[in-house]
Order: sequence, then C-alpha cells, then structure tokens
Amino acid sequence: MNKINVGVIGLGLRGSMLLKGVILPIDYVEVLGVCDLYEDRTKKGFDAVVEAKGNEPLCTSDYRDLLDMPEIDAIVITSAWESHIQIAVEAMNAGKYVGMEVGGAYSIEDCWKLVHAYEKTKMPCMLMENCCYGRNELMVLNMVKQGLFGDIVHCAGGYHHDLREEIAFGNENRHYRLRNYLNRNCENYPTHELGPIAKVLNINKGNRMLTLNSVASKAAGLEEYIKQKKPNDAELLNAKFLQGDIVTTIIKCAHGETITLTLDTTLPRSYSRGFCVRGTKGAYEEQTHSIFLDDVHNKYDFDWRQQWGNADKYIEQYEHPIWKEYIKEGIRGGHDGMDWLVFNAFFESVANKTQTPIDVYDAAAWMSISVLSEQSIAGGGATVYIPDFTNGKWLQPQKKTDSKYSL
Repeated sequence: MNKINVGVIGLGLRGSMLLKGVILPIDYVEVLGVCDLYEDRTKKGFDAVVEAKGNEPLCTSDYRDLLDMPEIDAIVITSAWESHIQIAVEAMNAGKYVGMEVGGAYSIEDCWKLVHAYEKTKMPCMLMENCCYGRNELMVLNMVKQGLFGDIVHCAGGYHHDLREEIAFGNENRHYRLRNYLNRNCENYPTHELGPIAKVLNINKGNRMLTLNSVASKAAGLEEYIKQKKPNDAELLNAKFLQGDIVTTIIKCAHGETITLTLDTTLPRSYSRGFCVRGTKGAYEEQTHSIFLDDVHNKYDFDWRQQWGNADKYIEQYEHPIWKEYIKEGIRGGHDGMDWLVFNAFFESVANKTQTPIDVYDAAAWMSISVLSEQSIAGGGATVYIPDFTNGKWLQPQKKTDSKYSL
C-alpha cells in the first residue's frame, strides 16, 4: 500500500482513542499534524505520534494550519459536531481527502455545501460510519443481496445508548453533547442506525429518502439524573433541556419502503442499535439476534424465545466477505473491530486515489435527518421533504468498485 500522510483534527475522547488505537497502528499511515482547541489534548496527540511513529507532528489549535500543509493527503475530522461540515468543506477546497466522524447537520444549506465542495473539487469526503462495517449489519446486508428476505418492505434502527453521565458531566469533560441537549430537540445522531439501513435499501444508488415525520417525548431523564448525581451543580439543576428523551422518526422512500429511527439516550437502558430488516420472505431482528424465515420458523410464532440467537446458525453461509477476511487477519481496533474496518476503507481509498465506499451524497443525506427532524418536531410531527442531494444521480446505474471494503 502506498504511504499516505494524514492530519487529525479533534483530540477529545473519540479523537484520541482513534489516533492511538486505529490510525497510528496502520503501517502505511503517517500522521504529520494534530489539532485541538485545547493544548493538553494536542500535547497528548503529539506524544502518541512520537511514541508510535517516531516523527514530531505539527501541533496547532488552528485546523487551517494542517490544511495549508501540501504534504498532507487526508484530513480526519473528530472534533465537535458543529464544526464537522465547515472543516470538511475547507479541507476539500484545500485538495485533501476527508474522513469525517459521524454526527447530524445543523442546516440543509450546510449539507449542500458539502455536496457542492465535492462536485467542485472532486475530493472525496467519507462519513466514517463504523456501524456500516458491523459484523451483524454486513451479514444481514449479504443476506438481503442474496434474496433471503425477499422484497424489503421496512427497516428500523435506533441509537439506544444511556449517555446521561457523558452529557451531565459535559462541562467537566469539555464535551459538546451537553450544549446540544440543552438547545436542540431532534434526531441528533441518526447515522449509526441509518447508515446500514441505507445500504440495505440502496439509498442514493437506485433509491432515495423522500419524506420524514418526527415526534419527541418530553425531556425528563437528564433532569432526574442531575438531581441524583449532581445535586450541587446549580447551573444544571436550574437548566431546562430541550432534547426529548425519546425521538421517533419515520422516513418514506421512493420505492415505497419505510424506515423507523429511534433516538434513546437519556433514560436508563441497555445498549442496542435495534437493527431490524423486514421483507416478504423473512426478517432479521437485532434485539434477539434472530432470523425468521417464512415456511421455516412459522411454527415458533408464539414461542419465539426458543429461536433467540438463531442468527448465529447462518453466519457460516452468509458471513460477509469483508468479515471473512477480517477474522483471518485478526480483529483489531475499537467498537468490536468496526473502527478498524471503516478507517482502513478510508485510507485505502486515499492511497489508491479512488472514491470512498461511503461518499459525500451519503453524508449529506444521512446528516440532513437531524435538521429535518428538528423542523418536523417543531411542527408537531409535520411532514418534511428530504432533498435529493444527488440531483437525480441516484437514478443512474452504479459503477462497481474493486475495493475489498465496498458496501
């Protein structure tokens, strides 16, 4: 693999973990610059690079310093959500590949800026949605492509993750989620569930999302948590959170499929992405990791607990080729190995100067759900139209790619 030079912007919890656990261990990647608004984070990033690679990267609090370095091929953006698109646009205009960590958009105008920057510069921008490379998600995608579930009618997913501690201690940890939960009410983190679903439904590649409707419950979880865990925090005790505890979004697609997304991050619960695929011949359901096939499992209809976990029986036949090879090589990195796959997919594209497996049109469409859900919730669940960020390109036949990370 050709050597590539990378700059990393944003060295908080996510950025520093990715730098140390994923980016630096890749032998053909050199990190020439690290950036964060906080000097202590930048210093830790500098030390990590020196220890792992031996070179001394540029340290800066101004990301433009990295964009001005002609020797840098790609920028990895792991900063606060609000800054992602602005940095990505400037990086593309500076001739850099962009690997942008996930999060929602704040305006439709910003989503169009992403698209227009790519179409002007032809510099790929990849949304680093690691869940697209989850083992179960890829197995189900393989099943769908082989017709096991028939004609797909409905998909569902959620970001079900108790984040109360992370949000409530946002000031202490300098974390951006706190200010978002105080000031916005929307599906603020849609892509973990939507990314894999979009690949199942061929969104932007023969299909597209047309409309959405979103509703939000009241916001009570964080207020109760703060009373119990931070009784001396006068500022947060008197704060009113706008973000509803449960946000439900329903999307209608051009070919008639529906998608249900659920944001559930401020009430006590176990972790789940709630991935579900329903078709005319069967279904996959993540909560019980089970597969129901018509004329195979019908007799268990009212005694389904016997079949919980039966998806494991299908792994040998339907394991995705990406994971077959990955297991042989050895699973590495965070989030059950997904981080390693998504970053190698990005860096391989940079090294080979090819398009990324998740492209700028995916990024714009998936990120737009945040701002569109915000509009719908504010309108009492009103129907909101989802722009076609491809400008009709979704109708055209898709070119096959030789990348082993192709989705």
